[in-house]
Amino acid sequence: MTNEKRRILVADDDESILEVIKIMLEGESYEVITANNGREAVDQMDDSFDLVILDVMMPECSGITACSEIRKKSMVPILFLTAKSTDADKIAGFTAGGDDYLVKPFSYAELLSRVKALIRRYHAYNQKAAGGDAEENHVIRIKDLVIDKDKSSVYVKGKEVLFTDTEYQILCLLAENRKKVFSVQTIYETVWKETYYMASNNTVTVHIRNIRKKIEEDVQKPEYIKTVWGRGYRIE
Repeated sequence: MTNEKRRILVADDDESILEVIKIMLEGESYEVITANNGREAVDQMDDSFDLVILDVMMPECSGITACSEIRKKSMVPILFLTAKSTDADKIAGFTAGGDDYLVKPFSYAELLSRVKALIRRYHAYNQKAAGGDAEENHVIRIKDLVIDKDKSSVYVKGKEVLFTDTEYQILCLLAENRKKVFSVQTIYETVWKETYYMASNNTVTVHIRNIRKKIEEDVQKPEYIKTVWGRGYRIE
């Protein structure tokens, strides 16, 4: 599928930033739909979008709130834009269901790199979910957890649980290598395919927390994803 068929929803209350992003992405043949605040973004959201870009600080409805609302009906990748770079802000974004984070001011190359990576991963995930080309038919069963890799689907006690593609990739990495301990750095570099920095710790930690909320009965006493103190995480 070519870029002409990729639709991106961008929400920012700063008209100048919104216009620059629109021009940048349309120059790469993406179709760009804009919104001036989080509420407009939520109202415009449907299954036709391949990516959502949300400014964090917006009137009426913040990007964090908009992300939470969008996550109730879609697992589309969400990229946050913000003038803040503190760990607390990043944790809030990832906890709401965001996939990535870009701090203003950012370069055209940075934005385009994130956009392409998120859309590429999302469509690879959806291709498998739709029964597309899969290298092998494989179902992973761990107690009451079932991962159907051909369909990119996850079931807990027979009930399907929805994951973002980032969460799914982390879960598969651990499940495909049971008993192997993965450091935060290895998880980050494998899934995000970017250079690891200390600030990346929180990114991985919050995603692990989100996965546990979806598959564990008691997140304080996880049955599946175990923390190996000082080393990382593993599925036993």
